[in-house]
Amino acid sequence: MAAERTLETSLHQQLKRCYAPDEASTEVVLGDYRIDAIRDDELIEIQCASLSAIRDKSQKLLARHKLRVVKPVVWRTRIAKAKQAGAAITSSRMSPKRGDILEVFEDLIYFTRVFPHPNLVLEVPMVQVIETRIPCKRRRGRRRKDYKVHDVGLESIESTHEFRSVDDLLTLVNVPEGTTVFNTSDLASWIDRPRWVAQKIAYTLKHMSAINMVSRRRSGIIYERKAA
Repeated sequence: MAAERTLETSLHQQLKRCYAPDEASTEVVLGDYRIDAIRDDELIEIQCASLSAIRDKSQKLLARHKLRVVKPVVWRTRIAKAKQAGAAITSSRMSPKRGDILEVFEDLIYFTRVFPHPNLVLEVPMVQVIETRIPCKRRRGRRRKDYKVHDVGLESIESTHEFRSVDDLLTLVNVPEGTTVFNTSDLASWIDRPRWVAQKIAYTLKHMSAINMVSRRRSGIIYERKAA
């Protein structure tokens, strides 16, 4: 059987119950693998960590099955503190940081050999989570943070996005109508993000065969969107 799993967070367990029709449809053994959930004829894998961890598993499952990979992006985080694991929350506050759907490209860099595939749906729920922190044990002579993350749990699902093709991904980058040739500076302006973010997105789209590199200039690499 595949390697033993690491300890699941509450977020993973809660999402698994959201997607499974019943408890009996979770943690189903299928050949050499344990599947998070099965709904009708579709296998469902919840992946809160990097998609690279399920890349090989996904490729093998897709050869014979329909697969939905659920990759949550944290939209908002409530930071809560407790005196110890399992104790009542003593204080909480909302983190000022906000997640963005474009973060999905961070993981797709390691998933370009899998997505797209005719049997694959990538679903991205934008979630609000509660991050519970408990005090760290202090070690003499060492500077340590006062608190550590004990668990991450689901508070709500703000929205969900489904991706079945590279065209679905291209809708996220706001390419102006009629534009076929561009560089990463153009892409950065369309998504209102730094150029290094646009470079990661371009790398991902290139390796998914959504765009081609056509030339290299002083302004950067010139890409061309492939015809549908």
